[in-house]
Amino acid sequence: MNRKARSIMSKLLTNIVIIVIGFAMLYPVLWLFSASFKVPNTIFGDAGLIPKAFTWDNYAKGWKGIGIYSFGTFFKNSFVISLLCVAANALFCSLTAYAFARLDFVGKKVWFAVMLVTMMLPGHVTTIPRYVLFNTFGWINTFLPFVVPRILATDAFFIFLLVQFIRGLPRELDESAVMDGCNKLTVYWRILMPLTVPALITTVLFTFLWTWDDFFNQLLYLTRPELFTVPLGLRLFLDSSGISSWGSLFAMSVLSLIPCFVLFLSLQKYFVRGIATTGIKG
Repeated sequence: MNRKARSIMSKLLTNIVIIVIGFAMLYPVLWLFSASFKVPNTIFGDAGLIPKAFTWDNYAKGWKGIGIYSFGTFFKNSFVISLLCVAANALFCSLTAYAFARLDFVGKKVWFAVMLVTMMLPGHVTTIPRYVLFNTFGWINTFLPFVVPRILATDAFFIFLLVQFIRGLPRELDESAVMDGCNKLTVYWRILMPLTVPALITTVLFTFLWTWDDFFNQLLYLTRPELFTVPLGLRLFLDSSGISSWGSLFAMSVLSLIPCFVLFLSLQKYFVRGIATTGIKG
């Protein structure tokens, strides 16, 4: 076998291995999609990906929800919380990053170090103090516990990401803008913000995904059904008595993946660019 044939065979085997591994990783998602179209009493008895009995009832019943609130209410609540968190993180984390990367103020290095330390602090350590604080403010059963911390720029990971990106931008841009009469806020808004779009897209994407999929905090702060989000709405299909609506659960689980899937595909190019350039300039 000559060198060219060995090269072709090596590439073919590599592709086959990648396809097999990829299929194994995607199988749970494919099975979930398939199970959403199966008759409920055949879901766990049929491990195949092609339903023996095809039905749309799971989607119809699942969208009606359980009780007086439809699943559309849960989707609306999730979108409201996620979009507010995205807007708050994109604006206030970028403002904080601009301050750390470009401005000089007393204790700058100390506060930056404190911010980095908070990245290493497990989130569950602050669960009880946060609950006591928000309960004292009367914020339980509102969206404020999710949005207000973002307004205060508490997501240190995104601040660090944006700081690294802004530090890679030439300071001559700022100096030229100041010579043209721009103040610091104008430099931030008109000069740096357009240039940090890849890093901002990364912030937007991760904020949306993490907020949309957040079950623990939403379970902690929301107890009224009309305020439930998608993760809490999915939990309603599981009955502790053993009677669970698996078909509806799988159908609504498929629908809950669509916003994340669409957002990631639409922003994938900017997301990869943001991660790559931040890594190079960091």
